[in-house]
Amino acid sequence: MNRMTMQQLRQIAAMSALCCLFAACSTTKNLSNKIDDSSKGKSIVIFYDNDVHGGIDGYAKIAGLRDAVAKSDTAWAAAVSCGDYLSGGVACTLKEGMYIANIISSTGYDVLTLGNHEFDFGVPRLMELVPQMHAPVICANLYSQQSQQPMLPPYVMKQYGDKRVAFVGVTTPESMTLEGYAFFDLNGRKLYDMRTADFYQLVQQNVDKARSEGADYVVMLSHLGEEEGETGVTSHRLVAATRGVDVVLDGHTHHVFEREEVRNLDGQLVPVTQTGTRFANVGKLVITGDGRFLTSLIAAADIPFKSEKVATTIDSVNADMHEVTSRQLCQTDYELTINDAKGDRLCRLAETNLGDLVSDAYVDFLDSDIGLMNGGGLRNSIPAGSVCYGDVVNALPFINRMCKIEVTGQQLFDMLVKCTSNLPLEEGFFPHVSGMTYTIHSKRNTVSDVKVLNKDSRVYEPLDLHRKYSVATIDYYSRGGFYDMLKNCPFLVSTKVLNRDCVADYLGKLTPADIERYRSTQHRITIIDD
Repeated sequence: MNRMTMQQLRQIAAMSALCCLFAACSTTKNLSNKIDDSSKGKSIVIFYDNDVHGGIDGYAKIAGLRDAVAKSDTAWAAAVSCGDYLSGGVACTLKEGMYIANIISSTGYDVLTLGNHEFDFGVPRLMELVPQMHAPVICANLYSQQSQQPMLPPYVMKQYGDKRVAFVGVTTPESMTLEGYAFFDLNGRKLYDMRTADFYQLVQQNVDKARSEGADYVVMLSHLGEEEGETGVTSHRLVAATRGVDVVLDGHTHHVFEREEVRNLDGQLVPVTQTGTRFANVGKLVITGDGRFLTSLIAAADIPFKSEKVATTIDSVNADMHEVTSRQLCQTDYELTINDAKGDRLCRLAETNLGDLVSDAYVDFLDSDIGLMNGGGLRNSIPAGSVCYGDVVNALPFINRMCKIEVTGQQLFDMLVKCTSNLPLEEGFFPHVSGMTYTIHSKRNTVSDVKVLNKDSRVYEPLDLHRKYSVATIDYYSRGGFYDMLKNCPFLVSTKVLNRDCVADYLGKLTPADIERYRSTQHRITIIDD
C-alpha cells in the first residue's frame, strides 16, 4: 500500500470520527437553523486546550472544530482554555504576550483561565493583556494582597439553549514559587496571593454561588495538574474536597488522558481530563441533553477543519516575527535537545547538550567561575540544520537577564542538594552547569564529588565550602529561582542582556570544531540510583 493511500485512509478515518462527533452531539436536529423549542434537547460541545506554550497553529484548528459543529447545528459549540498560553515560544516572548492576545482574540474563546506562566511578564503586564483577548478571563484564587476581592472574576455563566453552564477558573498556588518574582517585590514583600491555605474552601464557595445563581452544570477550568508539589494542591484533591463540580478540564502537568474519575465529597465520580501540550490534541467535552459528560481527545494532526480568520491572524504574526527571528547563527547536523533518545523531556531530570551549551554561554559572556541554568527554563530543543535567532528564542522564551553573583561553596552545595532532591520526579530548578561537575544520589537525596574547574590549570578541583565563587546565571535566581537558595547572594555584575541574546551571540561565534563538542553531553552530571 503506497503512502498516498495510507494518508487518504487516515483522512477518511478522521472524517468518520468527526462525523460521529456531530451525530453524538445531538438528540434533536433543528432543520430550520433557528433556536426554538426543539433546540432544548441539543448537546453542548466544549472544545478545550491547555498548555499551548506558543504552539500557535493549533488555534486555527480548535476554532475550526468549534465553527464546524456550530454551523452543522447539531449542538451548541464553545471553546475554552485551561492556561499557559502567554509564555513558552517565540510568538509569546516577542512583544511580551501581545501576539498571543491578538490570536486568542481572533479565535473567539468563550472563556479562559490562567496558568502559572501567565505571570511570566508580571501581574501588571498580565492585566494589560486581559482586555486585549476579548474573552472572559477567570480565576477564583488570584488576589491582591491589599484586597479581599479577587482580581478577576472567579467564574462566568454561559447560556446554551435552555441550559446554563458555570465555568469556574483556578490556578496552581505553586505559581507563587515557580513565578515568585511576580508575587513579591525585591524586598520579599508579598504583592499578590494565590490563597493556598483556604484554596478548596474558596473553590467550594464559588461553586455554591454559581449553583445558587442557576447553573445547571459546573465546569472547572483548572491549571492544577495531578502531581503533588510544595502546596499539595492538585486537580484530583480539588474534586475530593468539594461537591457540585461536574467535570474538570485540567492543565499544568502536560499529561495526556481522556478521562480519569475521582470521587467527590458526596462519593460521586467526577471526570478529569487533560490534552497534553502545544495542541498535540484538542479536548472535546460533550454535555448530552440528558446531562451526561463525555470526554475525548482529538489528535491535532487528524483535524481537517481550520478557521481562515484565525489562520490569517497567525500568518500576519508569523510575517511580523520573521524579520527578527530569521537571522542565521550557525549550522549543526544534530539537535541541541531538551529530550532523551525516546523524545521524552529530560532537561528537568538530567544533563542535556542544550543545557551544557547554555551554561557555557553564560560563563563565556560574564567570565565567571561557574555557569548555572535551571532546566525548567529550557523550553524547546534547537533542531538540526541552520540555526537562527528564532530557534534560540523558542528554546529560551522567558524574559531573563544575565547577571554574575558571588556564591560561597556551601551555598552552591546546599543549592545542588535542594534542587535535585525531587528525583526521579521532574524538577524545574534542576541545575545545568558549566565549570562544575557533581554526582547525584537519587535515593539518598544528596550530592557528592562536587568539583569546580581551575581555569589556570584546567583541572577540576574539589568544591571549597568556604571559598567564594563567581556564578553567571539569570536574574531569575533572585526572583524565586532555585528555591531562593541563592537569593541573598550579592550581584557582581548586573546587565540588561537577555539570556537568549547571550546564547545567540555565543552560537554565532562558535567554530565548526566548537559546535562538534556539543554533539553529546559533557558528562558534568552523574546520577547514581543509591
